[in-house]
Amino acid sequence: MVIRWKLAVVMAERDVSNKELAVKTGMNQTSISRLKTRRRLTRIDEATLDALCRALNCQPGDLMIYEQEPPA
Repeated sequence: MVIRWKLAVVMAERDVSNKELAVKTGMNQTSISRLKTRRRLTRIDEATLDALCRALNCQPGDLMIYEQEPPA
């Protein structure tokens, strides 16, 4: 199982910069940058996900995609 992280895509669709999202979420710009460049989602806490969804006016499912790994 792989969960793909789409924060960069959602930010681009809404034309939101790292600085803008940092202000809206109260997070550090470095943290936003790290989250944005991830391709695979390993862990995210509820408060961070809530802040991102509120700031981007989206649902958690807009930020991630589930993909099955091919059988070995």
